[in-house]
Amino acid sequence: MARTRCDFFSEALGLGTSMTVLLPERSSSGIGMAAGAVAGDPPVLYLLHGLTDDDTVWTRRTSIERYVAPLGLAVVMPQVQRSFYTDETHGNRYWSFLSEELPEVCKSFFRLSDRRQDTFVAGLSMGGYGAMKWALRHPDRFAAAASLSGALNAAHRRNHPTSPMDPAVWHTVWGDRETAGADDDTVALLERGDDLPALYVACGTEDFLYEDNTRFVAAARRRGAPLTVDFSPGDHDWAYWDAKIQNVLAWLPLRRDR
Repeated sequence: MARTRCDFFSEALGLGTSMTVLLPERSSSGIGMAAGAVAGDPPVLYLLHGLTDDDTVWTRRTSIERYVAPLGLAVVMPQVQRSFYTDETHGNRYWSFLSEELPEVCKSFFRLSDRRQDTFVAGLSMGGYGAMKWALRHPDRFAAAASLSGALNAAHRRNHPTSPMDPAVWHTVWGDRETAGADDDTVALLERGDDLPALYVACGTEDFLYEDNTRFVAAARRRGAPLTVDFSPGDHDWAYWDAKIQNVLAWLPLRRDR
């Protein structure tokens, strides 16, 4: 794999930002590393970080580069601060950056497929929320979306009595906006979406977000969404996410006829 940390100016944000990108290589002579580059533009996984992280965290705390090397899969990991992948009420336009600008920037910098069947999104915690929100608001763009320990009930969590989240985050992101039932409510999006991509929901049974995930899964099942559920013992930590991202990669509907 080729790995690059790309610093660039975002028009949506009006400032410089970063993304970490993994790109397939054809070389197979590296000791202990497989190569899986495909003919043509490679499929792409947008891999989203959590609340306290940045675009480098997946490469620092998991072996994501080694996991994707045999798959011929590019991985784009953007930085969005503590935004919940949202156009913030008292901050910046991170939803616009993610959903509109980022794919165009990536297409201008790298050779990546932009076909729906080659495009996937996943994330952990806040990033799991972002992944599901992006896929459910734009189901025509993604073949599959995965959430690991996702904050999938974020629209309701700011008033949750046991929430460990800083209330200042909610004030910055949503202010006094009503989020339940709106475009930032993943359950509401799920219930009104059409032609949904394949969905994967994983969460540890000891995770403080487990109840939120079971609620989302119940809504997905009512909707008849194409759903894979992976609930098992685990907490909100990197040991869990490092293991589960491997399951996600094995689950992705990567085309083998390229």
